[in-house]
Amino acid sequence: MSRTVPVTDRAARLGAHRTFRWSTRIEVVVTDPSVVVAAARLLDGVLDRVEAAASRFRDDSEVGRLSRAGGRTTPVSPDLVDLLEVALRAAAQTDGAVDPTVGSALCRLGYDRDFDALGPDVDGQLPTAAPVPGWRSVGLDAGAGTVTVPAGTVLDLGATAKAWAADRAADVIATRLRCGVLVSLGGDLAVRSAPAGGFTVGVADICGDPDAPTAVSIVSGGLATSGIGNRHWLLGGTPVHHIVDPMTGLPVETPWRTVTVAAASAVDANTASTASLVLGGAAPAWLGDRALPARLVAHDGTVTTVAGWPDDPAATGSGGG
Repeated sequence: MSRTVPVTDRAARLGAHRTFRWSTRIEVVVTDPSVVVAAARLLDGVLDRVEAAASRFRDDSEVGRLSRAGGRTTPVSPDLVDLLEVALRAAAQTDGAVDPTVGSALCRLGYDRDFDALGPDVDGQLPTAAPVPGWRSVGLDAGAGTVTVPAGTVLDLGATAKAWAADRAADVIATRLRCGVLVSLGGDLAVRSAPAGGFTVGVADICGDPDAPTAVSIVSGGLATSGIGNRHWLLGGTPVHHIVDPMTGLPVETPWRTVTVAAASAVDANTASTASLVLGGAAPAWLGDRALPARLVAHDGTVTTVAGWPDDPAATGSGGG
């Protein structure tokens, strides 16, 4: 389980590399500044592999080829097997709230290209509500290294692949370079072998806001923030965003603008934070039942903390846990 603690003043000698990729901010921080360049290269290698396997914006990716397979069983790489196992496990753990078959629904909403290539107002109109194909329709044979998806299904692994990349990169960097490391891919963060007191992390109430109103220190595991305020656009003048309700295929209507969760890994944290947006008002109890420390911010700025999240001056209540 990831542990978050209140921030304390301390001096630490760290090295950091920051860049921009996948339409989001990328950062790697290491406890040995002399290895920061090597750490950045290892991170890039992991991101390259994930993109080749799981990007739905690249025609030559494995996910892209699956979408054109017409329902035929298709051999895939070990990387995509791992990524799909993670995605299907997240779907099972959340009773389908986090579902990897939402890709076609996102395309119908206009999100059919890299987010940076989307204009502020995409032509079209809001589609009729309809459930997505569903995670149980994905046939993964991990032993044989094959996948079958129904014809017309587009996989979107965004809810778990980015977090998986953060976890994998943190593992590789910590093992090969023998240092403490924090990897941050947008809202997904993984920590291994943190310095005394942990890495300080700002937590923003609006995704992408550089002026984070609160901060915690993370000692191990993962931290993830999901929200509807960062990737949003207009579809024929109608506001839409990228968090899809699998039951309707439409942008989820949620009381939360952001949810931040601490967990044993970035994947577990992102699974819970994304599911919380879909679960809506039931999210605090769901998180509390699973003893996942979390901070949920409503549209009016009201903050709810759950399961031992550090005291927050803006918090108005707490859930179980």
